[in-house]
Amino acid sequence: MPTMWLSDSQKIGVAFCSGGGFFLIGGVLLFFDRAMLAMGNILFLIGLTIIIGPQKTITFFARKQKAKGTAAFFAGLTLILMRWPLIGFCVELYGIMILFGDFLGTIAGFARNIPVVGPYIGTAVDRSGMVGRQNADLPV
Repeated sequence: MPTMWLSDSQKIGVAFCSGGGFFLIGGVLLFFDRAMLAMGNILFLIGLTIIIGPQKTITFFARKQKAKGTAAFFAGLTLILMRWPLIGFCVELYGIMILFGDFLGTIAGFARNIPVVGPYIGTAVDRSGMVGRQNADLPV
């Protein structure tokens, strides 16, 4: 029964990305704590690099059609490090939406299957218009 399993290094990358997500959420909940937001960004970038590899990570961020998103993401990270966490987070969020916006539809499709809250997520996704962009340009 052939199934695709994550390698050990990819599991570590998923752990780094998850930790980055938790730090980002914690940074927002603690009124845009600069240290937590910065740590979340660093963990996310390390995790992404471990999951898809350094060459694909560089290729993903250097693509011409994603240049605006890459610039916004790293400008937001720089603003966070320069003690402007609220503005930096907003700029970074814009960059994330441009960089990973095509992939968010796929994530939302999986989220529809979550018990209890899945139908509500599906309704929100349908209203936002992300369904038409699903799988358009995955980062891998």
